[in-house]
Amino acid sequence: MLKNWMIAVLFSCIGLGVKAQELQARVTVLSNRVTTNIDRKIFTTLQNQLTNLLNNRKWTNDAYKQNEKIECSFILNIESVVEPNIYKAALNIQAARPVYHSSYQAALVNFQDPDVTFKYLEFQPVEFNENRVQGTDATVANLTAVFAFYVYTILGLDYDSFAPKAGDPYFRKAQNIVVNSPEGRGISGWRIFDGLRNRYWLNENLINTRYNRIHDVIYSYYRNGLDNLYDKEAEARAGILDALVQLQAFGKENPNTMIQQFFMQGKYQELVGIFKKAPPAEKAKAAELLSELDVINAAKYKEELR
Repeated sequence: MLKNWMIAVLFSCIGLGVKAQELQARVTVLSNRVTTNIDRKIFTTLQNQLTNLLNNRKWTNDAYKQNEKIECSFILNIESVVEPNIYKAALNIQAARPVYHSSYQAALVNFQDPDVTFKYLEFQPVEFNENRVQGTDATVANLTAVFAFYVYTILGLDYDSFAPKAGDPYFRKAQNIVVNSPEGRGISGWRIFDGLRNRYWLNENLINTRYNRIHDVIYSYYRNGLDNLYDKEAEARAGILDALVQLQAFGKENPNTMIQQFFMQGKYQELVGIFKKAPPAEKAKAAELLSELDVINAAKYKEELR
C-alpha cells in the first residue's frame, strides 16, 4: 500500500515537471508620477500579483525545461490617476530567446504600449480567463487582457523562431483577446481606429495570410541565422542576411506595416556585432539593408559597418 502511494507521488511529481511554466517573467510597476496621497504599497501588491500570474499560469500544453523558459520583462509605468482606483499607464515589453550553444539571449520583443487604462484595488484578484476576456468590469479586465495578449504574442514569436509558422496557434489566442477585448471609457489600443501602431494592428499583421513572408523572416533570422553562429558563423550570417533581404521585399510589397518596425526594434547592437566581422562585401550589403530597414539607426549602421 505504501509502495503504491509512493509510486503515485512520484508520477504526480513527474507530471508537475512536465507542466513546467513557459515564462521567466519580471514585472515592475513604477508609480513615481502618482500623487503622494495614494499608498504606494498597493502597486507593490499589484506587481507581485502580475508576476505570479505570468510565471505560475500554464500558457501552453508543452513542457518547458528551465533553460528553455522565455525571459521577459514587463514595466508598467503608471502615468496618472484618471479616477479613484483607475489608472492610465504605459507598458514596456521585452522578451528574449536563448541562442543554441551559447548563453546569449536574442531579442524577440522590444516594444512600448502607451495605452493601458485599468482599475485596481489592492488584493483584488488578478486573473485571466480566455473564455471571459471582458470579465464583469471592463477596466478591471483590461489589465490582464493586455498582459495576456503580449504573452501569447511572445509565445507565437518564440515558436515561429523554431519552426515555420509554428506560432500561429498563439497568435490566434491573441486574436481571441482582441476580438473579445474589454470596452469602456478610456480603454484603447484594441480597435482598428485606435491608431496605426497598436495591439489590433500587431495581431492583424501576424495572422494576415498576405503577410506570411514575415514568418519566414522570423524563422530565417533565428533558426537559420543566430542558432548557427557558434559553429557555422559564415552560414549563420548568410541566414541572417537572407532574412533581411526577405524583410526588405516584404516592406516593398507591404509598405508601412507595423510588424516590420516591430521586428527591427531592439536589434541594432545585435546586428552590428554579427556583421562587424563579415567580409567587406557582405558587411557593405548588411549596412545598406539595415540602413533601409531601421531608419532611426541608419547613420549608426553606416558608421559601425564601414
